[in-house]
Amino acid sequence: MTTDNSKQPVILAAGGTGGHIFPAEALAEVLMLRGERVILVTDSRFAHFKTGALSRIEKRTIHAGTVGGSLPRKIIGAAGLVLGIIQARRLLKELKPKVVVGFGGYPSFPTVLGATNLSIPTVIHEQNSVLGRANRLLAPRVRRIATSFADTQMLADKDKSKLFMTGNPVRISVRALREVPYPSISQDSKLQILVTGGSLGATVFSKVVPEAIAALPAALRARVRIDQQCREVDIEATRAAYLQMGVSVDLASFFVDLPARLASSHLVIARAGASTVSELAAAGRPAILVPLPTSMDNHQFFNGSALEEVGGGWVMTQDGFTPQSLSARLEAFLTAPGTLTKAAENARHMGVPDAAEKLAALVLATAQGETLAVEKTQSPLSATRPAGVIREVAA
Repeated sequence: MTTDNSKQPVILAAGGTGGHIFPAEALAEVLMLRGERVILVTDSRFAHFKTGALSRIEKRTIHAGTVGGSLPRKIIGAAGLVLGIIQARRLLKELKPKVVVGFGGYPSFPTVLGATNLSIPTVIHEQNSVLGRANRLLAPRVRRIATSFADTQMLADKDKSKLFMTGNPVRISVRALREVPYPSISQDSKLQILVTGGSLGATVFSKVVPEAIAALPAALRARVRIDQQCREVDIEATRAAYLQMGVSVDLASFFVDLPARLASSHLVIARAGASTVSELAAAGRPAILVPLPTSMDNHQFFNGSALEEVGGGWVMTQDGFTPQSLSARLEAFLTAPGTLTKAAENARHMGVPDAAEKLAALVLATAQGETLAVEKTQSPLSATRPAGVIREVAA
């Protein structure tokens, strides 16, 4: 696919972590199919993500200033933020984008802020059920706010008139799983479990999951098969634990074929990042979600709760995620596998498979100063909370 560099671009500004990058990639895929020139503005952490649409679009890197920490760190972070603002403003004047879309993270803030100062149309997208720090600061200044959940906390009342629910865009490779039926499972068949703790894995999973499997009755343990993402330093000890109990396992620090493994899984054990929850819902796969306890404003707990509320998964806090509690839950699934089949259906019902198209429609309408075709709906993304009527973008 060739790019017309004479066209006014759409700039996507995203922090260099998967939670911000993956939705930006999904939007980029749709915009590029519509003939748009797309440029990603990010930070140095993006070096880990060089696949899919992101390998085919223009990329610019700016300094990502941070906030918080000790006084020296705050001073360094503030200086970096000022530098990022200067770099972003210079970049925007050079590229003259038709619209800037912010996905959160530190590089997003100076880019979107610069766009508002230059009167460039702006949209921010919030992946989590709690508005992130950068988006919280930008919300009063931008033209439109796209959300993934019906309930988005930390949003000021005065900014709710800009709110549109699009869902959280997921990559084409994951959206395709919606057409892959949930694998059949019976009281005699194998239980395929996928364990993933994000791009760097999670040590707690490497410790708790093998011990939970070991605690199962031997007949049930023989039916378990594990694909598990581990931190590099944890792989050998985790492999030894599984080999000792004779469990079939595939371990890696990163699975390049994660969508294929997700397709064949009966159960996922994972953190509750926004992209993880959205991909589970899009694919229709049930999960045990263990929110990262240090996530800002406890947003992972609320993300996971949205899936739990529709019956598509189960939230276990890290304190309660013990070998004994996990083993008891797995034993229940192995003896009554219909529970997982029903949860898969519920998770699928929660998914917004056309979220990328909806966000693209919002972005391009904002660029042209157009009104949007919207519908008022009670979203299934928050089945038990009184979210009320929201505006949902028509794809």
